Amino acid sequence: MRKTTLITGGAGYIGSHTALALINAGRHVLVLDNLCNSCRECIKRLEQLTLTRVDFIKGDIRDSRLLDDIFSRYDVEAVVHFASLKSVAESVSNPLDYYTNNVAGTLDLCRAMARNNVFKLVFSSSATVYGEPTRTPIAEDFGTGKPVNPYGRTKLMIEELLSDLCHSDPRWSIALLRYFNPIGAHESGMIGEDPTGRPNNLLPCLTQVAIGRIPELTVFGSDYPTVDGTCVRDYIHVVDLAIGHLKALLKLQQTSGIDVWNLGTGVGYSVLQIIHSFEDITGIAIPYRFAPRRPGDIAKCFADPGKAKRELGWTAQRDLRQMIIDAWRWQSCNPQGYQSSFKIAALSAVR
Repeated sequence: MRKTTLITGGAGYIGSHTALALINAGRHVLVLDNLCNSCRECIKRLEQLTLTRVDFIKGDIRDSRLLDDIFSRYDVEAVVHFASLKSVAESVSNPLDYYTNNVAGTLDLCRAMARNNVFKLVFSSSATVYGEPTRTPIAEDFGTGKPVNPYGRTKLMIEELLSDLCHSDPRWSIALLRYFNPIGAHESGMIGEDPTGRPNNLLPCLTQVAIGRIPELTVFGSDYPTVDGTCVRDYIHVVDLAIGHLKALLKLQQTSGIDVWNLGTGVGYSVLQIIHSFEDITGIAIPYRFAPRRPGDIAKCFADPGKAKRELGWTAQRDLRQMIIDAWRWQSCNPQGYQSSFKIAALSAVR
């Protein structure tokens, strides 16, 4: 059997780009996804991009029998764990779903890994574990705070249980990747972010307004202590983020124990700056309105990515202009997301 990397949630936005990065680096991957917020079409697109068959299993990380079957059928050497619910707003209204899926699901996955002697894990964490930072940029040695929403608290709980696991058994080697705000899409326009229902994140909302699927953009909060009153975030190209997971996997081959790295650009942009940049680059006016602050949001959050540069040899390569161009190409080529028949878009409006 070939050495295999299991990617949970691998049909999702970040998972699919990471699967592509790993395949392009010569690794054999197996994608496990329950398709609750993703689409089987994504796997077909990956196969077209890589000119190879991508092993895919529809299933849930809480299905212990399925996990044992996977580990018996494949020579899994490492797991990259994305499978989770991820909406901040939804986590506030449905916290039990988030604790059940994210925390209990990770426990089930780790138990199955241990039963089958697989001890290398890259975990998709989040900058939300820092809570509301007292200053920016945020470095890993700031320590974790009190996350302001249930989504962030599930990520912090998982980090703590993985840390306890490593300290209890030296066979484990775990990377915690705390990343900031992924946007953009693969430059082909064939894979990208395709949220179920109305998007919760800024860029897919913005591109859906631009394509005509949503009438206007809602900007939550105009009175934050920032440059223009709107939230400031560190936006990172999803392809750069995917490469960060490959770098972390390579690091796990050389180390044991647990370590954490921020994956971000180190630059923060406000919501209004993103809107105006999109308008300048595409020539498309974006109608928007202000609404009250959204529960669980903080004013500013951007990374100090220096540790990842020193220890993983990783830095973000793509700037904001490239992120916006690639996000708009994805939406233009796929007006209805993966439900669309892919068509090449000229992007004549891009300046």
